[in-house]
Amino acid sequence: MAEHTTTATEDIAEPLAEDAPIEEIISVGSTLFTQAETFLNSLFRPWNAYQLGIIVGLFILAHLFRNIFAPRLHRWMRSREGWPKWRIRWMVVIHKRLRAIFFVALIWIALLIMREMTWPSRSYLVGIAANLALAWLIVALTTRLIGNSFLRAIVRYGAWTWITLRILNLTGEFEAILDSIALEIGTMRISLWLILQALLIIGVLFMAARFISRTATNRIRDNKDISPSMQVLAVKALQITLYGAAFFLGLKAIGIDLTGLAVLSGAIGVGLGFGLQKVVSNLVSGVIILLDKSIKPGDVITIGETFGWINSLGARYVSITTRDGKEYLVPNEDLITGQVVNWSHSNDFVRLDIHFGTAYHDNPHEVRRIAIEAALSVDRVLTSRPAVCHIVGFGDSSVDYILRFWISDPTGGLTNIRGNVYLALWDAFAAHGISIPFPQREVKVLEGSQLQTRAVKDEEDR
Repeated sequence: MAEHTTTATEDIAEPLAEDAPIEEIISVGSTLFTQAETFLNSLFRPWNAYQLGIIVGLFILAHLFRNIFAPRLHRWMRSREGWPKWRIRWMVVIHKRLRAIFFVALIWIALLIMREMTWPSRSYLVGIAANLALAWLIVALTTRLIGNSFLRAIVRYGAWTWITLRILNLTGEFEAILDSIALEIGTMRISLWLILQALLIIGVLFMAARFISRTATNRIRDNKDISPSMQVLAVKALQITLYGAAFFLGLKAIGIDLTGLAVLSGAIGVGLGFGLQKVVSNLVSGVIILLDKSIKPGDVITIGETFGWINSLGARYVSITTRDGKEYLVPNEDLITGQVVNWSHSNDFVRLDIHFGTAYHDNPHEVRRIAIEAALSVDRVLTSRPAVCHIVGFGDSSVDYILRFWISDPTGGLTNIRGNVYLALWDAFAAHGISIPFPQREVKVLEGSQLQTRAVKDEEDR
């Protein structure tokens, strides 16, 4: 009988436990409703009504100030030439928030005057509105440091909500409601309140990490003693460290046990080893490229049939821009395992060869001298390094030559400089009467043979 009573009591207790969050939500909601009703009833009192009138009037005045000063500020911003981008962006943000800035300034001036001239209770609503307006403005300006628009929106609206609840002294009630909506996975309890805390804290930490990363990146790129490849490696390592630290510190701050994440990261590592071999290979290859400095941004390379400039080094691929504006994304692994011609690896000096031929009756000594002078007359050809011209063979129709010269700016293109040298040879040969032959064929009709056109043959066949 006792066992039966105990079981029945447990059966009744389980539904009660399940209904406890619902009853808590209803209780907190009833309290909030009572507080809201009391607040709305207080608005009909004379000293509260005129405070609302002051708030609305100051907002209208701020709107008028914005309409007056915004066009002038816009014209002034357009006249600022040579400003850095970060300053222009902040001026644009201020221009968009000009009404809020005027409202904050006006309402705080009004609040300070009212506190000096009347009782504190007569400026209570104005004080709440001033604190809310200032807090919202600070959040709106500081969240501009977050680059990701989705994360910026989450942090901004989450901060606005939290600050509003704090100023209105409603954090306890809403925290109880959000904490009652929870999901239990084993020993871990994940509530809506915990998720919101995580998003807000991690968002703020990410904002700080981005600010530090951008500042440090500018310092690293301005340091001329660091090579371009090491600059890229240092920036990538710094970003991974800062953002990783922000993520794990955010989880630790809200009380999430990181032991489970260690097990999860081990499982992910096994998965990477089997399923993402190419991705991991490209990542490792990218680190090797940065460490051995074989390729760096700005280098001129040829890989396969692709000739272009290294635009950027990514974690998975290298961006190569060609002369015709195409951008090739070459996996890092191809640059490690394949043959790559780096025209500007150790220095910028590049020797180019062009081939041409002249007629047999032209003096080869004069041809060589004229060819070298023509090559050195082109702007980009270096006169500090010798240009040479050699005979490489006696062809069927011409004496064949090779002309070799040096340039120091392969980033300016190779085909165009070859074309300019060919044009200089053409002009020089024309001025000195040197001819460039082309293949000619002679046809001899042997004695006793007949030569007839196709029309005559067709006539005979008919």
